[in-house]
Amino acid sequence: MRATEPPAWGVRSGRRDYNGTVSPGDDRDFGDILAAFERQQAGQPQRDVAVGDKVEGRIVGFGEDSAFVDLGLKAEGIVPLAELTDAEGERTAAIGDTVEALVTAKEAGGGAILLRVRPGRGPVVPAELAQAQAHGFPVEGSVQAVVKGGVEVTVSGIRAFCPISQLDLRYVEEPAAWVGQRLQFRILRYEEGRGRGPNIVLSRRALLEEEARRRAAETRAQLAVGKVVRGTVTSLTGYGAFVDLGGLEGLLHVSEMGYGRVEHPQDVLAAGQEIEVEVVAIEPPREEGGQERISLSRRSLLADPWEGAAARLAPGSRHPGRVVRLESFGAFVELAPGVEGLLHVSEMGGDQPVRHPREAVRPGDELEVTVLTVDRERRRISLSLAPPAPDAADMSESRAAADSGFGAMADFFARGKKKD
Repeated sequence: MRATEPPAWGVRSGRRDYNGTVSPGDDRDFGDILAAFERQQAGQPQRDVAVGDKVEGRIVGFGEDSAFVDLGLKAEGIVPLAELTDAEGERTAAIGDTVEALVTAKEAGGGAILLRVRPGRGPVVPAELAQAQAHGFPVEGSVQAVVKGGVEVTVSGIRAFCPISQLDLRYVEEPAAWVGQRLQFRILRYEEGRGRGPNIVLSRRALLEEEARRRAAETRAQLAVGKVVRGTVTSLTGYGAFVDLGGLEGLLHVSEMGYGRVEHPQDVLAAGQEIEVEVVAIEPPREEGGQERISLSRRSLLADPWEGAAARLAPGSRHPGRVVRLESFGAFVELAPGVEGLLHVSEMGGDQPVRHPREAVRPGDELEVTVLTVDRERRRISLSLAPPAPDAADMSESRAAADSGFGAMADFFARGKKKD
């Protein structure tokens, strides 16, 4: 078919104009032709293609810098005109011609498919990259080296630049760790260079943000207070951990990490760790375009230590404990994970008054305490220092004196013998 011949049908849509007209012998109006074409497409089994697949299609129109190819799919194929133009600038294909091509990229959401007709590199590759930038297609590149302000990336043999801020969703502290990786990028800027090839600026973050928004929409539709979900710890702070629930982040406050007191979140969690949490609150965004404030709990999924450990803490019983914090009125002593008792300042010094708990104990000290009272409803335990256990040698001498029948007198002589 010659380039001057009209196509068998023409389509005009809200997205693009195909430069064709209805055949003179066809007296149907445009709506009938379009409806017939849609019925034809609906009757064909829809298949999918992947990057790297070889496809065949028919050229149905030309744009300023692209040719549009009907592949028999919902998505249309796009071929840079540079691939269908000879050295003299003459077009080498016409509407209606059949072309074989290689799928080089796909638009997200089932949109257009970028095709490549000519094998090899040369002037075709820059044209492909320009098309990818114009249509938002992702491209694959290899991180080659760390340079000032970012990393150097090779895309189809052409040097490109990705700023550090565009390499990941969060700040990259060690960009050298990314060298050698093959990643997907979005072309932010494409400019023809002066003798050294095009100037290309890439972003991986743009693709990650798009994916995060898609996942966030799916997660948001399923999220509800009381639901138990799995997430990944993304970062730790002094007050808690941020957990990725699938495009949405929630805060696991340090007080909700467990029943035991957690001084530092990094003592119990690590970035990248997968955990199970319960959604305890969802607050709407505080400003337009903001994100919901999602509060999480890990503690609510754990067994209550008061159901077990506290049951054996009867008044008068003696237990080991560890000082976890000091207040002006006393020291809190951990008797079991999540179970603490108060050792009041008045119970610390014996005959010597203690004005502040730090005069007698420090956080981390191991103590023997005696349970004074247990208030199960208010979950409060009062403690006192347990008297020191009697020395084994003294106990042996006391038993020997009792056996001798001299009682206190024998004990008196025994003490005198020790002094000698």
